[in-house]
Amino acid sequence: MNVRRVVMDVDKATQRPDLIELASAVDRVPGVEAVNITINEIDMETVDMDITVEGDDIDVRRLVGAIEETGAVVHSIDQVATGSRIIEGIRRSR
Repeated sequence: MNVRRVVMDVDKATQRPDLIELASAVDRVPGVEAVNITINEIDMETVDMDITVEGDDIDVRRLVGAIEETGAVVHSIDQVATGSRIIEGIRRSR
């Protein structure tokens, strides 16, 4: 299966790893072509963030492993896009 985008909810300690270390670890995963880290909330001890990764044939197991090796924790995988192209989400009214 060709995984092209993964969006994850990730937490890390406020001190380590810093965002550059985390982005670098993710960037080294096979198939990763782009990484976007967005901070959602910071408290006294933790930083909550969304990490979006795009590429071609991303190795999701190695991706999660690389993040956890830095000391961060993957809480959930919230979006996965597969196939020969990425379909952007369309908001539906209900």
